[in-house]
Amino acid sequence: MRFLRLLLFCFLLPVAALAQDITISGKVVTKASKSPVQRASVFLSNSSFGTISGPDGSYELTRLRPGQYTLVVTAVGFEDFTKKIQVGEEPVTVEVELEPKVIQLREVIISTTAKADWRRNFEQFKKDFIGADANAKLCTILNPEALYFTYHKRALTLEAETDRFLVIDNLALGYRVKFLLKGFKSDGIAEIITYGGERLFEELPGSKAQKKIWDKARDDSYYGSAMHFYRSLYTDKLAEEGFELHHLTRYLNPDRPTDEVLRQRISRFKDLRKIDSANHYIELANMSKYYMDKLTQTPYASFELLRTTQTPGIFAITCPNYLYVMYTKKRDETNYKDIFRPLDMPNYETSVITFTSTPPVAYFDKNGIVVNGEPLYEGTWSQSRLSQLLPVDYVPTEKR
Repeated sequence: MRFLRLLLFCFLLPVAALAQDITISGKVVTKASKSPVQRASVFLSNSSFGTISGPDGSYELTRLRPGQYTLVVTAVGFEDFTKKIQVGEEPVTVEVELEPKVIQLREVIISTTAKADWRRNFEQFKKDFIGADANAKLCTILNPEALYFTYHKRALTLEAETDRFLVIDNLALGYRVKFLLKGFKSDGIAEIITYGGERLFEELPGSKAQKKIWDKARDDSYYGSAMHFYRSLYTDKLAEEGFELHHLTRYLNPDRPTDEVLRQRISRFKDLRKIDSANHYIELANMSKYYMDKLTQTPYASFELLRTTQTPGIFAITCPNYLYVMYTKKRDETNYKDIFRPLDMPNYETSVITFTSTPPVAYFDKNGIVVNGEPLYEGTWSQSRLSQLLPVDYVPTEKR
């Protein structure tokens, strides 16, 4: 085992050496007077790369892996700055100009009912945003007071927002995650959770033994993930890494009303206190959206799905209808109502990718991160929450 680890280290060493030579640097100044802004938070979103601007506004991010990142700069009293950066093999310079923030006063209502509603919404938010797995039990939101919720009773949706970093300690993976949450929405009928925002990962302090536990937990989260899949796709190692891809054909279930009709009926009958009628439509909502599912027998090869682009380091994946992704090195016994499983197939971790753009395509970088055309995930990947989230620059400690 010791020899194998040494070989792995030697194999990764050239990559690490390359990453050490790549930097993003520049200065943070005010747009109007061009005066330096010190102690601004400068980071690459969804990564572990972050720093603070110096007295002269200068900053430097080093040891970067090639890929496409979003540079984020935040400072008290200024609007957030974001810019997409393509990192190759040459240093990148980005001069940042910040504009003053327009202060908006938020109406505050304090009542016993409002407090009860906030607590109920907060518990749902934690489940939908952080997760409900074993890792989630070891995650703590350090500043929950930063969250504002809106629950739309008729639409059965929950929205959340915050005007500053939401700080979460993930003691399962050993990260402190600082999240600028934007556009969080949980749809209780369609069972779709969407959100955006910028995030920074910081290593939590821990003993040598604790860090070893974290390394294993991080590898467990990585293997079989969407990040692992996209990296395996562009390196043409799908089968070697445990992925098997099929084309999925399915049709909408005619016995299940649309999500919009279900929302209206459930909300209406609840308002009228017609519990039996409301429960009837809740049962319909729990039916699968699809029927007549069919998988192709022959798995896809990488070249059938992968396309190069004019931007170095950016790849495209395309597939008509639905892409059925199995990870054969893990099992998932969860019963996903919309995921078809052939009777003769073991309960492998299974996800379905739906490409939401026209034509059906998504773009991703060498880090295995989708940078444009975010697809919809069902099945195993749809359950991935912040409790399982890794920075884009993550490299597994051991080969599996």
